[in-house]
Amino acid sequence: MLSALDGVELSSVTKMIHGLVFVGGFEREITVGNALITSYFKCVCFNQGRQVFYEMFERNVVTWTAVISGLAQNGFFKDSLELFSRMRCTGSVNPNVLTYLSSLMACSGLQALGEGRKIHCLLWKLGMQSDLCIESALMDLYSKCGSLEAAWQIFESAEELDEVSLTVILVAFAQNGFEEEAIQIFIRMVKLGIEIDPNMVSAVLGVFGVDTSLALGKQIHSLIIKNNFIQNPFVSNGLVNMYSKCGDLNDSLQVFYQMTQKNSVSWNSVIAAFARHGDALRALQFYQEMRAEGTAPTDVTFLSLLHACSHAGLVEKGMEFLESMTRDHRIIPRSEHYACVVDMLGRAGLLKEAKSFIEGLPENPGLLVWQALLGACSIHGDSEMGKYAADKLFLATPDSPAPHILMANIYSNEGKWKERACAIKKMKDMGVVKEVGVSWIEMEKKMNSFVVGDKLHPQADIIYWVLSGLLKHLKDEGYLPDKRCILYHMGQNF
Repeated sequence: MLSALDGVELSSVTKMIHGLVFVGGFEREITVGNALITSYFKCVCFNQGRQVFYEMFERNVVTWTAVISGLAQNGFFKDSLELFSRMRCTGSVNPNVLTYLSSLMACSGLQALGEGRKIHCLLWKLGMQSDLCIESALMDLYSKCGSLEAAWQIFESAEELDEVSLTVILVAFAQNGFEEEAIQIFIRMVKLGIEIDPNMVSAVLGVFGVDTSLALGKQIHSLIIKNNFIQNPFVSNGLVNMYSKCGDLNDSLQVFYQMTQKNSVSWNSVIAAFARHGDALRALQFYQEMRAEGTAPTDVTFLSLLHACSHAGLVEKGMEFLESMTRDHRIIPRSEHYACVVDMLGRAGLLKEAKSFIEGLPENPGLLVWQALLGACSIHGDSEMGKYAADKLFLATPDSPAPHILMANIYSNEGKWKERACAIKKMKDMGVVKEVGVSWIEMEKKMNSFVVGDKLHPQADIIYWVLSGLLKHLKDEGYLPDKRCILYHMGQNF
């Protein structure tokens, strides 16, 4: 009976059965206690679950694992790890595979790489490291801690792979910035005839962006239709995002309208699509439709709305959305929301208002907030306030070239050549180097990327010949390039 109870709405039933356990004199039965713990955690009654654990006369491995697992699955990662350590210290009960899985989940949640490695060593000593579920949990741990090489080593040495482990490694590459590798792994799976599931498709769709092949995205869409995954909400939402990020709003909208069930993520995806492409009115229109359908907005919804208002100059509307977040929906703004507001005020030329907004924030402004203010100062050429924002960024990210470059550009626009030279010299003295900018274009289903002065492309000669011709035509039409913001120092092109 207890095993069937799942969800907060059934918590009263669990409590009633708990009372009957005492009336019937079954409180000393270890199996009954274990079932109560599991049921309480499933019903989101965490304190009651812990209380049952501490009041039990006897505990076995199932007892300990039920609490360690329940805590980890509900986000109490630190408590879960502490209880795992306590279990091992008692020495009376040895953890099993499920216990170790839960402890690894807790390490992943905390990004506790050191503790995770210790557990990995224990698993080696016990000969449990090759368990399929353990391998997936270890890959997840290492990838979330940024140790992708360790995750890949486990993947490569695995004797057997399943849908979970394949999905984990896909997500690992995607979340650590190796989008191209994630796509290649997915293509390799398809070519090897590995059965693809919705989770894998959803993971690979998440890596698509403006520098990813739209043609490949459409091929994956065909694969989705062939495997009848289209009604999976995660897959459909992924398609909406994929098409919009690749610049195809029409197909993005078509997928959205074909969805039989739309959740908050679906609405967020389509709102973000139009916000991303600068169509604020359509983004706001979809928000109204979302509310009319009875779907509650999330913090992500408001992030897209603020982004849309920022690019459309709808300052008053944007401030209304920020106020509505806390007043109407009890959503606490994050630094990303505050950065959007600063960007919105800055784009509208309201730099003093942006500074006042930052000074009135209830918490210490994050890195994104100062970046937004400095970016606005760069647009409007305000070196005084730009230096104020840049100084804050220097303290937060001393190795970043962005503040130096933006300040040098601001000084160039104002003709302050001495200050510009100082900014560049400071950048050189600190050994800070600007990340190389990359542009790309898709031709014949292949992405071609370029950097400044790139000679590596196989068709480089003909490309430069065409560009030279275009530049001549531009100059003939009276085009004069603005060279004030080109940064040179000691022969180096920044």
